[in-house]
Amino acid sequence: MRIGMRLEHTDGFAESVEELPDLERAGLAIVFVPELYGFDAVSRLGYIAARTERLELASGIMQIYSRTPTLTAMTAAGLDAVSGGRFTLGVGVSGPQVIEGFHGVPYDAPLGRMREVVEICRRVWRRELLVHDGRHYQIPLPEERGTGFGKPLKLLNRPPRERVPIMIAATGPKNVALAAEIAEVWEPIFFHPEKAKEVFGAALAAGLAKRDPDLGRLRVCVDVPVAFTDDVPDALEAARARLAFYIGGMGARGRNYYNDLARRYGYEAEAKLIQDLYLEGHRAEAVACVPTELAEAVCLVGPPERIAERITAFAEAGVETLCLSPVGRTGMDRTGRLRLVERVAELAG
Repeated sequence: MRIGMRLEHTDGFAESVEELPDLERAGLAIVFVPELYGFDAVSRLGYIAARTERLELASGIMQIYSRTPTLTAMTAAGLDAVSGGRFTLGVGVSGPQVIEGFHGVPYDAPLGRMREVVEICRRVWRRELLVHDGRHYQIPLPEERGTGFGKPLKLLNRPPRERVPIMIAATGPKNVALAAEIAEVWEPIFFHPEKAKEVFGAALAAGLAKRDPDLGRLRVCVDVPVAFTDDVPDALEAARARLAFYIGGMGARGRNYYNDLARRYGYEAEAKLIQDLYLEGHRAEAVACVPTELAEAVCLVGPPERIAERITAFAEAGVETLCLSPVGRTGMDRTGRLRLVERVAELAG
């Protein structure tokens, strides 16, 4: 199992990058850089590429609405070039709260747009003359919609790889099926190993049935809060706060994919209560309502023997990459993070 880590939306980014060579020697294989509605991922990934030599890099994730498909492809090719072929393009649809509220563009047809974005990216990387007549994107722009001077072009530079690996962050059944069909990597959120087959199995099977064999097998990468500790309740508190933020606050009633996921895991009443409390401003109460069993299931928190058991559960559920998010009082400084990666890498074998 590969070990990854996410560089979060915090100050001290340059200082965090200085740690990466030591973390790589400790067992870190890949680093993920998010965007959400913070600093962009691209500038930071370029900085990491310049300061590292072997560590794999991934956007985790870039929203497809905030860039044209062609720019997404150009950006991925550029990052792959400056990193020497170490980049994975992590993309997702985010949600209307961010896309319409922060970027000011309509959140429409997420599945259709994702399929076309992936298709366009791969055409650009193959350096084909770019002609795409899709439902959501038309390239070149039709004459009646512009000046009429647009013509098919191909990427000027030759990318180091014709196919940059694509990781799709997906939660809903249709999006999970799409990821299984067209992506190299699937990134679920709040992955519950014991309930994964029940919740995701049908969607994964539907997508895999349509998968091009040339893509190879679908790899699975999950983000996991982690802490080696005997004080499990304290370490879980940060994980519960993150769960409450997503289940309760990332979207409106009836349009929150993370709330839907909690319901599909069997926590329908709890998901409704968390959302009601969060949207009404009672955030501490919302955090307190996050089921302990759910928080424990999606985390690696506890003494070493407990974490070893949970790593085995993730592996048996098909996970190949664990993206570590330190929580609690351990793993929050340079020495702690180094020791954290060493210990998880040792247990993961």
